[in-house]
Amino acid sequence: MQRFILWCAFALSLLAVPVAAAVAQEKYPVRPVRLITPYAPGGSSTIVSRIVGAYLTELWGHSVIIDNRPGGNTIIGTQLGARANPDGYTLMFENTTFALNHLLIRRLPYDSLKDFTPLANIYDNETILAVNPSVPAKTLKEFIAYLKTRPGEVNHGSGGVGGISELRTAMFRLYTGTDFQNIAYKGSGPALTELLGGQVPVMFDQLSASIGYIRDGRLTALAVASASRSSVLPSVPTLDESGLKGYEATTFIGLVAPGATPKAVVSTLNAAVRKVMDTASVTERFRALGTDPGASSPEEFSKTIRVELAKWRELAQRAGLKFE
Repeated sequence: MQRFILWCAFALSLLAVPVAAAVAQEKYPVRPVRLITPYAPGGSSTIVSRIVGAYLTELWGHSVIIDNRPGGNTIIGTQLGARANPDGYTLMFENTTFALNHLLIRRLPYDSLKDFTPLANIYDNETILAVNPSVPAKTLKEFIAYLKTRPGEVNHGSGGVGGISELRTAMFRLYTGTDFQNIAYKGSGPALTELLGGQVPVMFDQLSASIGYIRDGRLTALAVASASRSSVLPSVPTLDESGLKGYEATTFIGLVAPGATPKAVVSTLNAAVRKVMDTASVTERFRALGTDPGASSPEEFSKTIRVELAKWRELAQRAGLKFE
């Protein structure tokens, strides 16, 4: 009888483990959540992460702490996220560079497709080609002519070596037959600061980060790199209609978690992000930045990442970019 009682106690203890885990998941989160942004402060990803983080904090009643970890073309912060405990308390904001590092860098300290769980793509960010007002060009045609009279002399500011920044400029060279120097910074935020100060004259940047400076005249917008004109800057033409046929380089921005994050937590996170992105005030703030927000499912986001990889792999080959 004593052995039978002990056996029953042991069996019940085993059953209690998944029950306790289920209860913990139902209450998620029960403490602050860290949201890593592998970019320097000031860029578009920091802007949107703070918006989303503030609303998730209000929704959950627990702080969402924004942790900027720039460097290594997002690799430093992303590696930190890959090694985090997959319990739902460490999340990451990632954009197209997250997928492109997988394409362009042979020896990443993580696997972009296997070591992360996509949570939700929250919007596709439009890209703008902008110049400092000191540049004597108001249109794309004038800027291309300006570059051709100064081959290799004009500096272009970018958010890092490799990734979307390098591919956008490589595409531009390919389409225009021009040459300029790529100056890499630890994130698009520092590069944008240098553009505003005139230290670099031109930059491809996310519209959400640059739009305020364009509106107040501190930057001149030459063209947008999307399929159609931006609803918030309707007077600015696309690169395609300005003569660069087929040039399109929008970027996704979304949330991912460490790869072994439980499905129940992933579902809870996705539902929370969808609720935030459907909030009228959030929608209004994102549209003011020139974006059309709306959270996807984890499965849709996973598909987006793979589609972007296929698209940029072809473009990288056309532009002659090599693996590092």
